Formats: sequence, C-alpha cells, structure tokens
Amino acid sequence: MAERRAGRIVLTALLVAVLGYAAIAALLYFRQHDLVYFPAATRVAAGTTDFELVSGGVRLRGWQVNPGRTDALIYFGGNAERIEAWREPFAQWFPGRTIYLLAYRGFGASEGRPRQDALLADALALYDDVRRRHPQGDIAVIGRSLGSGVAAYVASQRPVGRLALVTPFDDLAGVAAHHHPWLPVRWLMTERFPSAEFLHDFRGQVLVLRAGRDTVVPPASTDRLLAALPRPPQVVDFPDRGHNDLSDDPRFGAALVDFMR
Repeated sequence: MAERRAGRIVLTALLVAVLGYAAIAALLYFRQHDLVYFPAATRVAAGTTDFELVSGGVRLRGWQVNPGRTDALIYFGGNAERIEAWREPFAQWFPGRTIYLLAYRGFGASEGRPRQDALLADALALYDDVRRRHPQGDIAVIGRSLGSGVAAYVASQRPVGRLALVTPFDDLAGVAAHHHPWLPVRWLMTERFPSAEFLHDFRGQVLVLRAGRDTVVPPASTDRLLAALPRPPQVVDFPDRGHNDLSDDPRFGAALVDFMR
C-alpha cells in the first residue's frame, strides 16, 4: 500500500513537471516576439525624424545623413539601439555617402509591430527606395546584432558590394538555445534570422567585427557564420570587448571607414 502511494506521488510529481515544462515552452512560443524585440527604449517623437518610408501600409521613420551624395549606406541597428546616435559619427566617417537610418517597425518613431517577415520586407523596401534615389551609386550595408540578420537578408536579395556585420550570428535560434539550453527553442522559434543560410551564396566583400567577450551573441555563433561564408571575409577581432562596448574601441570606426573606402 505504501509503495503504491509512493508511486502515485512520483507519477504526480513527474506529471506536474512535464506540464510545467510544456507551459513554459508554450509561453516562449506565443510570447517570443516580446522576448526577441525590445523597442521601448528606442521610442522618439515623429517630429524628431527627417526621413519616411511607407512599407506594407506601415509608416516607417528615421534619419537621412549627408544628403545628395552619389553613393549610399544603409544601417540596420541592433535591438534596443538608438540608431539616431550614429548620425554625427557616420557623417564624419562616410562623407562621400548618403546614410539612411530607418527604425524598425515599432522602434523609434516607426509605426507597426516588429515581426521577422515584416522587418525583412521593410528592409527590401528601404533598399529599393535608396536605389531609386541613387540610381548610379554604390549601396553599402552595415548590420549590427539583430540588424546583421536583416542586412544578411538584404545582401541575399539585392546587389550589395560591401557588407559589414557587427557582432553577427549564424541563426538567432542558436543564440537563444545558448542562453536557454534546457528549452527546445530551435523547434519553437519563428523569429530566426538565419544569416548563415541567407549568405551561403553571397560573393560580395564582407567585414565582420567580432567581440571576444560577447555575452549576448556568443562568439561561437559568430564563428559559425564565418565558417559558412563562401568567401573568406575580412575579420577584425576585439578580444577584450563585449556586445555593447565594441563600438567604444577606436578601432571600430577605423575598421568600418577602411572597409567602406
């Protein structure tokens, strides 16, 4: 009798654990957009922007720097990044290019809600708009962190001669799996931004800025992306820098300037 009762207790405990695990996995699946995107810190008033683009019926807003140049540069920022902070540095670093800083859906002063498919479609719409504005110019692309996945997609779909990736990953699901190894995130995540897959046929010039102490995007994820590229990229390693302080290093700007030159 006692053994039967103990067995029931064990089975009940196992059932509770399984149900709890399933509930956490379900929460991750249905709330993944809130866990992936962090737009709150980036919000600004629409009146502070000077550039607009309508994509899929959604009004996106941002900034244009160095207008009137023949060549252009598109920057796709990181998660929770205030991209407007780059207006002055980019103006100085890239005086021969018009620079486009457009906030993702739900970020900055842009309308809508961020979703992978929508962000990728918006990125192509931005590229096409920039191409119309610079019909004879070169269009270079920089992507940082989350933006590296967006930039990789653009490079897979449109002509991009120079592609700079800052703290990039091979697949966002792999990054999530690193941080939550006890959850089946590779099965659950739809917001994957599979950069390695996007770039498996890319033949343009690639610069990768790698942070050796990155606790957000594991350096191993960056290394897997490097291994997947069809041509060896130019890599500038910052062994003592992390995900957020990489750009504080003077070599950060110097590397981008040299590459874009």
